[in-house]
Amino acid sequence: MSESTAKADTPAAEDFSFRPNDPLTLAGFNHFYNLEYDSAVRDFDEVLRRYPDDPFAINHSLTAVLFRELYRMGVLNTGEYANDSFIKAAHLPPDEHAQSEIEDLVKRALSIEQSHLAANPNDVGALYARGVTRAQFATYTALIEHAWFSALRNAVGARHDHERVLELEPGNAGAKLIVGAHNYVVGSLPWALRSAGAMAGLGGNKEKGLQMLRDCAIGRGETAVDAKILLVLFLRRERRYEEALPLAKGLIATYPRNVLMALEEGNLLRADGKADDAAAIYRKIWLAGKEGHYPGTHYEIAAFSLADLLRDKKDYAGSAVAYEEAGEVPRPDTDTRQRAYLGAGEMYDLLKRRDLAVKKYQMVIAAGAGTPLAEMANKCLKQPYRGQ
Repeated sequence: MSESTAKADTPAAEDFSFRPNDPLTLAGFNHFYNLEYDSAVRDFDEVLRRYPDDPFAINHSLTAVLFRELYRMGVLNTGEYANDSFIKAAHLPPDEHAQSEIEDLVKRALSIEQSHLAANPNDVGALYARGVTRAQFATYTALIEHAWFSALRNAVGARHDHERVLELEPGNAGAKLIVGAHNYVVGSLPWALRSAGAMAGLGGNKEKGLQMLRDCAIGRGETAVDAKILLVLFLRRERRYEEALPLAKGLIATYPRNVLMALEEGNLLRADGKADDAAAIYRKIWLAGKEGHYPGTHYEIAAFSLADLLRDKKDYAGSAVAYEEAGEVPRPDTDTRQRAYLGAGEMYDLLKRRDLAVKKYQMVIAAGAGTPLAEMANKCLKQPYRGQ
């Protein structure tokens, strides 16, 4: 990519309001939203070295380290977030060093934030920063540690902090991200759970949540991009594809090396029943990845998504080819590779190519014996797959 092209892809500093107001903060965000997590961590860590007592700087490093680990684990595939499958999905185990780093950054941020709030309980900056720290720690405890009660406690604390920010500064659009997301999530719960939450003072309303996210998305705060990403995911859950698709395309244009957001365009089209258009997007991403457009990212998910789509259309031969492609990239996501081998084996069984199916099931087991996917492969070795 040429320097001029890279500059055209990068938002200008005047498009954002951020703290610390350091050029490296903006650079870190640009790397972060392009999934270039190592570069984002380096930029944010350098900003933190310059501003060691700024909780905003600590939170940026925390966010980059956390999401780098979530991406490595395979937790950020947007396809899983259209429903609740992400809660049950198997992912790689967390890295102990990353866990320790995340926990240390959380403690460091909270110590500074609590100190400011002890001196002035209405310190808006400290309240906002503590809400961010608590929200990121909730994400960590939920998706990495699977400590659901701790996650809920921190999520509620984050919401209360930012609700207080909005009481003190009603025009603070950035604080609407967490409050809006929380409103949407709680408002999406079954009636009984929603009622229980209301009795505990934790109300939720999906439309209110979506509107708060819209308000945040059009602001100049550093949470505007996050609000757009959440809107795309939540609107897909709501089957409001016409509203979600322009947001997704705008994010893709701004952060063109973010393969997950590129995939989201295909996911939206597929969910909207436009299978051929979705297939074209997945193929486009796959070819771009092979040409080096998404360096260091798991673009093989495009081939896997295409394989699943063709499988739904009962194009078993085409699906088998796409599964094969997903498993043959140089450094694939481990879980995606196993699922691709299993999918290819199942397609070959449906095509009456038992010899090829058996080879693929054996590759699933070789890639990770003892996993749920390996157990499924063992069953298919004993009895050919016949569909579900």
